[in-house]
Amino acid sequence: MGELGEKIKGNTNEAIGKAKQQSGNPETRNEGRKQEAKGEGQQLKGEVEGALGNDV
Repeated sequence: MGELGEKIKGNTNEAIGKAKQQSGNPETRNEGRKQEAKGEGQQLKGEVEGALGNDV
């Protein structure tokens, strides 16, 4: 998808994950932590793709 696409997906997942962590439901909070971590991974993937010229 490319550097920009991965970073956008990462930002979106991080934001949604942070919002879910504000829930009163423990399952939703846990899901939010996982989604935020997924977003951080996508951000990292986008940075690596950018450093390698999107050849990943």
